[in-house]
Amino acid sequence: MTPDLIFSYSRSQALDDGVLLDVSELAREAGFKLPVAVSDTLYHGYLTPPLDLVKAGLSFEGRLWDTLSVLRYAIKAAPSTDRLSFTVLFAQAPDTAPEPVDLLAVCGPGDSGEPVITIMTPSDE
Repeated sequence: MTPDLIFSYSRSQALDDGVLLDVSELAREAGFKLPVAVSDTLYHGYLTPPLDLVKAGLSFEGRLWDTLSVLRYAIKAAPSTDRLSFTVLFAQAPDTAPEPVDLLAVCGPGDSGEPVITIMTPSDE
């Protein structure tokens, strides 16, 4: 007997709601062939730099590029898997050392079964 489905939340709904943010365009430039989205926690907490760091020249695009670059390296170094933990250094304030942030990348089926990548903090899982 199959249990009745009580609730379903699609990837497209998560993108529409802002729970996930599509970063596929820059990801393609970085060499990713699959659609890529990031969690809102990662987007707002780490990828979007604080205003003091924006004034110092840091940008969302640069921080995302760094994250994607570290992920690509981790993918190449890892055995074949659909889940991968990796760490990225993020500066959170001027004149402080960047802090290591553990991230998780999951490759899974999109709404139509197509492969997609989602990058998140472990607490987003």
